[in-house]
Amino acid sequence: MPVYRMKYIAVIISGGLAGLGGAALVFVANSFKEGQTGGRGFIGLAALIFGNWRPGGLAAGAGLFGFADGLQLRSRTAVVALLLLLALLLLAVAVFQTVRGKYLQAVLAGVFAGLSLVGFLTIDELPSGIVSFTPHLITLLVLSLASQRLRMPKADGLVYRRGEH
Repeated sequence: MPVYRMKYIAVIISGGLAGLGGAALVFVANSFKEGQTGGRGFIGLAALIFGNWRPGGLAAGAGLFGFADGLQLRSRTAVVALLLLLALLLLAVAVFQTVRGKYLQAVLAGVFAGLSLVGFLTIDELPSGIVSFTPHLITLLVLSLASQRLRMPKADGLVYRRGEH
């Protein structure tokens, strides 16, 4: 396998995709302003880690984090709907942990599911500071929950020299 050729091709493709992403940000906003990406590089890196360095997982992570980013751009009330999604996910975790016999984790997930549901039913609109931080918060939550199953590639960060192995 021609490693150097693959590296160059990968860098060219990733640079082109980054350029297309930047152009899309400018065209969607109809203007360019400093700091327009607003921390989305961190979310992109988190999507890569969440996807376990695989294209399908990366697409799923990017979709999840993009959904959260789209919600916070849409309205302050739309973000409250994430509390309902969180309640349903935590309820599923509680059932799964109960089946596995891990009752402490099941109870904790059930309690937080109840709190999320109460929050969804009682909160009409979140403060703007929390709304703008929503994609970052979801990124941190997902990575903290999924971090134990994620493994980076063995050769990540190692220098490749032709003829060595």
